[in-house]
Amino acid sequence: MSNFRSSSGFMSSVPVVTKNLIIINALLWLASAVLPKVGIDIQSVLGLHYIGSDHFMLSQLITYMFMHDPYNIGHVFFNMFGVYMFGRILEQVWGPRRFLLFYMVTGIGAAIIQELTWFVDMKPFLDAIDNYNVTGDTSVLSQYLNIQQGVHYSAESLYQAKEMILNSMLTVGASGSVFGILLGFGMLFPNAPLYLMFIPIPIKAKYMVMGYGLIELFAGVSNFSGDNVAHFAHLGGMLFGYFLIRYWKKKGIGNGFFLG
Repeated sequence: MSNFRSSSGFMSSVPVVTKNLIIINALLWLASAVLPKVGIDIQSVLGLHYIGSDHFMLSQLITYMFMHDPYNIGHVFFNMFGVYMFGRILEQVWGPRRFLLFYMVTGIGAAIIQELTWFVDMKPFLDAIDNYNVTGDTSVLSQYLNIQQGVHYSAESLYQAKEMILNSMLTVGASGSVFGILLGFGMLFPNAPLYLMFIPIPIKAKYMVMGYGLIELFAGVSNFSGDNVAHFAHLGGMLFGYFLIRYWKKKGIGNGFFLG
């Protein structure tokens, strides 16, 4: 009985928005792991698809941030750990409404940047399909599809191949909002000491945030083979978070903690 009271007391000490975000993400992760067993692909419905895919829905700009990889509990755990560690502090400083707005704006911002990244990545492929339909030239298209020189492919078969590729593009996770939260914490408490795992030396929050940003930028530009992490989406969360905080400061909406 004492263990139950202590755990209940722990949860009651977590600010309301932070607590409910963690609960919602945990429940949807569980649903995404269980529902496919009864034929319901919740990931495909709520995850973020490429805007050119026939699976894309505008609501996914919001719903994707509450979904996580059902085969990787670490994905949801570490994101929610970040929400708990830093989000609860921002909620205590800003209040629940402003913190929730910040969380949503950074998550949607991350989704917008991810869509732009996909657009840039896919444009050469889509242009190659259009070029083939006009000229029959397969030199560029063969870089994306396993096609043979001299063989004619119908517009329908190319459309099916295009849709198969576009529909397979999917992003889930709260990482964009989590990186926005990290950025917000670094701006409000730039000199707060933070520790990395296995490194017993404190690092100021502002340097930690800059380091994470540079790592994400490098990883996104490098585009390592087999890397399925949406690095530019992470940067998008930080970018939108930065501009929202600067906007609040310009409007005089602050609490004395803003970095000058």
